[in-house]
Amino acid sequence: MGYPDQRFDVNLSILFTELPLLERPAAAAAAGFTAVELWWPWIETPTPIRAELDALKKALDDAGTQLVGLNFYAGQLPGPDRGALSVPGSESDRFRENIEVAADFAASVGCTALNALYGNRVEGVDPQVQDALALENLVLAARAADRVGAILLIETLNKPESPLYPLVSAPAAIEVVDKVNAATGLGNAKFLLDLYHLSMNGEDLSQVIKAYAAKTGHVQIADNPGRGAPGTGSLPLERLLDELKDAGYAGWVGLEYKPGDRPSAESFDWLPASARAAG
Repeated sequence: MGYPDQRFDVNLSILFTELPLLERPAAAAAAGFTAVELWWPWIETPTPIRAELDALKKALDDAGTQLVGLNFYAGQLPGPDRGALSVPGSESDRFRENIEVAADFAASVGCTALNALYGNRVEGVDPQVQDALALENLVLAARAADRVGAILLIETLNKPESPLYPLVSAPAAIEVVDKVNAATGLGNAKFLLDLYHLSMNGEDLSQVIKAYAAKTGHVQIADNPGRGAPGTGSLPLERLLDELKDAGYAGWVGLEYKPGDRPSAESFDWLPASARAAG
């Protein structure tokens, strides 16, 4: 049990950001990791040119790293946005333009989890209108993910840092998961359980794990307070990951934390080198 018993991947959109995108897979590999995940890397466009997609695939392949999670287009992230799919107008259109692009790229690199960030509430827009649009777009995303053998992830964020984001509790995200699965009949919508975000919302993490492990498709961690590496805060992350495993979760655990003032490669001292390569 404990950290060596987990399958970790490195989020290259929050770690190794001191390096250009195409150098990050090799840096993760040099630190001992064989699996990585990414937010949508091209925040300016949902439809990057083929050469950029090919270059990222080559960087992943050359490093020997497996991409295990990818976000659909989510607007300016990091930044003011928290997704695009429930935002009427051009952002929803951009999300739709991205769906097949992201799914096809995921298929090309063997990535089987696609995360769809819900998007912020918009002043002057009826929340029910946003939720109807969200379901419509999530159904399209779930079908595209299913086409390439992937699951669709729905994530809870935290209210202090994302005050306009409506999914700020585990039950809120689970409700969306269930609605998408009911609408598609595919059963491939899953919960992205982020222990940092849930802890920031004051949720009972052990209870969330017991209630929703069976509907969880991906896990992310950072310590709290500070969103740093495990051991920099007070969350019992090792125990919580053991609870997840005991509850039947056998998937990936994404390292989505800030390295602090040190280089990213020096932020993994909490994890033995022998436990970094995913089996």
